[in-house]
Amino acid sequence: MDLVPVTEGGTTLLVPVPDPSASFPPGSAPVFYNPRMALNRDATVLFLRALPADARPAEYLDAMGATGLRGLRVAGEAGVPVVINDRSPRALGLAAMNAERLGLAVETVRSDANALMSSRRFGAVDLDPFGSPAPFTDAGCRSAVRYLFVTATDTAPLCGAHLRAGMRRYFARPMNTEYHAEVGLRVLLGFVARELVKYDRGLAPLCCFAREHFVRLHLGLRQGAVAGDETLARIGYVHQCRSCPGRAEQTGLIAEPVPCPACGGETVPVGPLWLGALNDPASLEAMRSAVAEATLEKGTALERLLPILAGELPTSTHYDYHVLAKRAGASPPAIETVLETLRKEGYRASRAHYSGTALKTDAPLERVMAALTAP
Repeated sequence: MDLVPVTEGGTTLLVPVPDPSASFPPGSAPVFYNPRMALNRDATVLFLRALPADARPAEYLDAMGATGLRGLRVAGEAGVPVVINDRSPRALGLAAMNAERLGLAVETVRSDANALMSSRRFGAVDLDPFGSPAPFTDAGCRSAVRYLFVTATDTAPLCGAHLRAGMRRYFARPMNTEYHAEVGLRVLLGFVARELVKYDRGLAPLCCFAREHFVRLHLGLRQGAVAGDETLARIGYVHQCRSCPGRAEQTGLIAEPVPCPACGGETVPVGPLWLGALNDPASLEAMRSAVAEATLEKGTALERLLPILAGELPTSTHYDYHVLAKRAGASPPAIETVLETLRKEGYRASRAHYSGTALKTDAPLERVMAALTAP
């Protein structure tokens, strides 16, 4: 196996050489490594670094370790005790070799991830499979004591582009809307919440975001039936109008008919999914403060992402203001102009982290349209 050094954050390790001519080069290597997931790993390292000493997990499980990069970065850059697991002896050998080269005392385990998580508990469990985390979520919920981190790269099923696959995996009806990235993020979070509450446990989203090719959740876990009930109360639906851009939110496990608040027309329920905030202001502020001392390149995507997440409204959808402007037959002004117009009218308005043309607001649709067409 030919190896080359790569550096990510403050960690340099050896990874296999992929076939650059392959349609998906990371999948061609004998042990999987995807450099495009650096932001995902950066966020986890920074999140753990930013935790106060009494809130840090006693042990962190990288359930699908591959090269071991994520776990080794957590151990070396965040100073958290790490267990790296993988079914592949080749992957586990590479992870152990990299740990030895870095002088990191991590535990390596060769096991089926579900079997390991069913037999041991960890302060933090990290699920980052190739594709859907759905087959591992139940075991992850049982194994994680304080934190559960989840990545999904099957964005097409989550966002509704592959509807039946999304329904099979996440027991929800996604919809391929203009706010599909938000739908995917909230469908995944709602699925994890429903898997967790059956054990009389609850969750708090601490740092959750969507990118072009993945969704990432950092969740704090809470014990008890009350916490489970509070979590369950955040599950609901977005009702999208069939005839216009109008939509409405509704809490509850069962979707009840809701007319479009804009035109009174028929709506389609999307969900069940998570309603409400996706991020914890204190966690984001701690992460922003920790950037200065972290071993990240300054000006990275994560550094730009955090302030947008901090200012983002907790609405479960957004409007694409270019789409609305086209519908109105108007030339769209700058998005900041539209946001400021809505704020002056007393509404809340913000951008969204996953799209440059996304506008989040609690203003009714007619006021958004008016702001877009104002002279």
